[in-house]
Amino acid sequence: MTLAIFDLDNTLLSGDSDHGWGEFLIRKKLVDEKSYEEANEKFYQQYKQGTLDIHEFSAFSFKPLTEHSMEELRNLHKEFMDDTVRPMIGNKAKSLVKYHQQQGHTLLVITATNSFITRPIVKAFGIKNLLATEPKINNGRYVNAIEGIPCFHEGKVVRLLEWLKLEKLDLAGSYFYSDSHNDLPLMEKVEKPIAVDPDAKLESIAKKRGWKIISLLE
Repeated sequence: MTLAIFDLDNTLLSGDSDHGWGEFLIRKKLVDEKSYEEANEKFYQQYKQGTLDIHEFSAFSFKPLTEHSMEELRNLHKEFMDDTVRPMIGNKAKSLVKYHQQQGHTLLVITATNSFITRPIVKAFGIKNLLATEPKINNGRYVNAIEGIPCFHEGKVVRLLEWLKLEKLDLAGSYFYSDSHNDLPLMEKVEKPIAVDPDAKLESIAKKRGWKIISLLE
């Protein structure tokens, strides 16, 4: 079956859910506004520049998860979906997902953003398969550590290849949609890499290599 792979933030979403979650926590006064906002912005800029240390960032982003029960987090996420995420889900993105579903393709979202934030978002798109950075869970609560390989940069390739083996699938005819040069290792693995509202570095590379460039912005 043909695989259609999507990055999430600034690709299917017209914004960044990880950065948005940090801003949501600030608005809810669940974190210290000044220090958290500064760190949240610092990591976001590092990601865009391609210099992000995923372990350092995860230690920062997982900490609020460790301070609440699973039930409290589920309730917060429902509010976050309505407050922040749904306005990021555009009609063009929904139509693209629907197109691949109608073609009978296997759909997968692969994202560096952690699975707590992303799983309900991916479900809202009607996509069953998700590979994300996994926060570790001990005794029914999140702890400040990554479970396994972070789903970032070349880690996306490693995680995808493991998943393909498990699912008995391959990359024949595969698509991958992404906005970020951070995803170049995976874009180079698929048959049909597609740059979505790309950052400057990815746009330049896509033009040189003749990759398709599209916009999902409304």
